[in-house]
Amino acid sequence: MPVLPHASIDALNIRPDSIYVDGTLGGGGHSALIMAQLGNGKLYGIDRDPQALAAATARVPGLIPIHGNFHDMDKLLHEQGIHKVDGVLLDLGVSSFQLDTPERGFSYRFDGPLDMRMNPTQGESAADLVNHATPAELTKILYQYGEERFTPRIVRAIINQRAAHPITTTQQLVEIIKSTVPAKALHGQHPAMRTFMALRIAVNDELAPLQNALTDIIALLNPGGRLAVITFHSLEDRIVKQLFRTMARPCTCPRDIPYCACGKVPQLREITRRPILPSQDELTANNRAHSAKLRIAEKI
Repeated sequence: MPVLPHASIDALNIRPDSIYVDGTLGGGGHSALIMAQLGNGKLYGIDRDPQALAAATARVPGLIPIHGNFHDMDKLLHEQGIHKVDGVLLDLGVSSFQLDTPERGFSYRFDGPLDMRMNPTQGESAADLVNHATPAELTKILYQYGEERFTPRIVRAIINQRAAHPITTTQQLVEIIKSTVPAKALHGQHPAMRTFMALRIAVNDELAPLQNALTDIIALLNPGGRLAVITFHSLEDRIVKQLFRTMARPCTCPRDIPYCACGKVPQLREITRRPILPSQDELTANNRAHSAKLRIAEKI
């Protein structure tokens, strides 16, 4: 089930004869809604997960699939002969397709190999990271990406466990975390949620390239084109918010100067000064939407 489906599709201000990109195709839920509003236009779907790409392509007839990372969207589209588009949607969360497939190792709800790679053919897995990263590296990942306040306890338990036996499955890691985090401090939250999120972000290098990727995507937009970004993490949301505001109000002159001397002109118009949040009805129907925030900007 796509997150913020109506708000995110409305955000694109779709014209039937234009070109749109779903930069994080996932299960194809958002793309199906976009395609339903297109006539002679085109929809490109990008995903680094080949399994998700195949499933979404089968689900959404007419979709033009591209295997790759949205961080490289300008390059990927140029290879297709596309140099300008009229709207881009990014959903920066993990897709239901990935969460509900135990062998992908994204979910703390299922037992499976501790993988978490969005492209399972590239890079180190979460198991590689958990078993070989230094205590300082694990501490930084859990604090920075997971904002996990029980980081010292969890890291200490991981180090002790891997010294005896490698940690290779999701449930092994879940049990380690459960043994260290006091249940009364969780307020109903799963004890492994923040650790799993942090490891996933680190394994897939989700944050470091984000600002440059968004800047490149904005350059791809035609005037009047829209960029809609759904975030699920405070660090992601901060990057999106700050970039939108910088590009909408780029003047760097001191506030006490009565006129602009730097000559920098706005490139964007912020459609959302505050993010759009899921309604209570959506939260009831889709618990995965609980931390979603949608921000929208329009190219000037």
